Formats: sequence, C-alpha cells, structure tokens
Amino acid sequence: MEILISFIIPFIILLTVVVFIHEYGHYYYAKKYGVGVTDFSIGFGREIFGFNDKSGTRWKFCIIPLGGYVKFFGDRNVFSQAEQDELLKKYSKEDQKKLFVVKPLYQRSLIVAAGPFANFLLAILIFAFIYMFAGKDFTPAQIQEVQLESPAYVAGIKSGDIIESINEKEVKSIMEVSAFINSSSSSKIDIGILRNGSELTFSVEPKMIKSEDSLGNKANKKIIGIKIAPLNEEINRQRLGPATALFYAVKETWFVIDASWNFIISMFKGTGDTTQLGGPIKIAKITGQVAKLGFIAFLSIMAYISISLGFINLLPIPMLDGGHLMFYAFEKILGRPLTQRTQEGFFRIGLFLLLSLMFFTTFNDLRDLGLF
Repeated sequence: MEILISFIIPFIILLTVVVFIHEYGHYYYAKKYGVGVTDFSIGFGREIFGFNDKSGTRWKFCIIPLGGYVKFFGDRNVFSQAEQDELLKKYSKEDQKKLFVVKPLYQRSLIVAAGPFANFLLAILIFAFIYMFAGKDFTPAQIQEVQLESPAYVAGIKSGDIIESINEKEVKSIMEVSAFINSSSSSKIDIGILRNGSELTFSVEPKMIKSEDSLGNKANKKIIGIKIAPLNEEINRQRLGPATALFYAVKETWFVIDASWNFIISMFKGTGDTTQLGGPIKIAKITGQVAKLGFIAFLSIMAYISISLGFINLLPIPMLDGGHLMFYAFEKILGRPLTQRTQEGFFRIGLFLLLSLMFFTTFNDLRDLGLF
C-alpha cells in the first residue's frame, strides 16, 4: 500500500498529464485542419472507462498507463497515388475531407510535430508558474574552498572567486553550477571567474566519481573539487513578473533540450554515460521521491519529464513522431512518398531500436534497484 501511494500514484498522475498534453497537441491540430479523430486514448490495452463526444471521438482510459495515442479517421499509410485513389473510393465525398492522408504535407507535419511541442509548452508554463509564485534563485555562486590537487586547484581557481559562466553559459544562480558542469559533454570545462574585479577564464578537466544525488539515488557525477556558498551568505530568491518568468522558463526548457541533444551526440561518440539512462521504473521511483518534497518539486519533475518526452519523440526514429517527420521530409524532397517496402524497412529498424532501448533502460532500472 505504501508503494502504491508513494510511487505508483504520483507516477500515474505525472504520466497521465504529460501524455494527455502530448496527444492533445496532435488532436488540436488534427481538428483544426479537419481531420477526423476516432480515438483519444490515455494508456494501451483494454479500456477501463470512456465516453464519446458529439463529434464521434472516443475518449478513453486504458489498463496500461504507459503512453497513449490519437487515432485518425481511416488511419493507414498510403504509399502511392494509386493506393490513395483506392482508399478514397471507400469513403463518401464528405468523409474524404476527414482523412489525414489527403491533407497537404505542411498540415500533416504540423499535426505530427504538435505533440512534442505541446510537451515543451507545458514545461514552459510550469516553469513560468513556479518562477512567478515560488520564485527563482539568483544567488551568486562564490567559491568558499578549493581542494588541494583537485582539477580546480590545478587550473588556478582560488577561494573567493565568483563563478560567472560555465562553457560560455551565464551562471545566474548557485543552483546552476552543478547542473552546467554535469550536463557538459566535453572533457574540459571553461569556467569564467570574477576575481577582484577582473574577469578570468580557466579550463578545468573534471573527474567522474560514483556518488548519490540529493534524493539518495546512485549517480555518476563530475566534480572539479570546489565548495561553493552564497555570496555574502545571502540567499537571493525573487518572484518574477509574467514576462520575465516566461523568458527564464523558455531559457530553462531550451537548456534541457540542448543538454539532451549533446548527450545523444556523446553516446554516438562513445563518451556518454549510458548508465544514467532510465526507463519507467526509474522515473516512477524518482517521481515518488520528488512528490514527497511538495507540490512545487512535483511540478518541476513533471516539466523535465515533459521535455524529455517531447525531445525523444522528435528523434528521427520510425514509429516516433520524428520518424514520420523524416518521411515527410523525404516526400518533400522526392515529390512523392517513399515506397511501401522502404517505409516498412524503416519501421522494422525503428522497432528494433525502440525495443533495444526499452531493454537497456529496464536493465539499468533493475540494476539501480540492486537486482543485478
């Protein structure tokens, strides 16, 4: 019962919200361009409950709450003009207007891309809400101590220095120092310092250590051997106005997207830390841990998960939204859709990649729980 309340319920609530927003992005633009929608499902498998709206869409919750989908009227792939003509013969003139496949390329692209971008918008709104009502930290990061023979010590950083930037990203808060260091995919980090009124830059090569995050979960962390403290021992947390909050919300969302992209690149280079990849089990665990810290913390993790869902879905992998956009790009270049055989080949590759990723992340999750 305790596991249900502490982990499963918060996880289901979080996943339901971010999946609903994602699918509603698809749904909204489908309806905007006159595409019929037969099903709007949260979850997969057997339906638990649902209802039909006046346009005939079945809104439903299903037994496996690990995703969702929007099904379009006459949903199927069309690989040639002949197949499209054959499809149109099955429907009346009125119903033909509701088919997704007959819509212009730009409309189909917007309908597909709307899901991931709805996730980004949700994250921006959550961050803006937090910055307006809970505030945003603007405490300057001053170095209180530099460990002997540490990477920072070797580079020439001293106690009393104020960190102004990391890899050319302006450091506005003491909270950003660790985030910027650990999100870096390069072997060396450029740290901008303010020392006695002078601006200096030091190149530091961090060490990777096995540690624990603030929630007690095992994690590999990059350290440079410094202890930081608020400047003049004063915490500066400010509630922001709507425009300023929106600016920093967009900035935070972009930072997460950029860090995720750099991590993907680092994995292809063989330098990324793949042990940090997690699946539903790890997400459920962290969601439950964060939920205990309060509503604002729960909203924050929801924003980060929403960004991750949007980002992953934009990857050019068949079966994901990004895969469909890739097909549309080929269609634009070639002047026609790819052949059925080619698309089916891509879908097999996409299925293999997704199953491999699911297996790998599940293995990481179970290892994190000490089962391997």
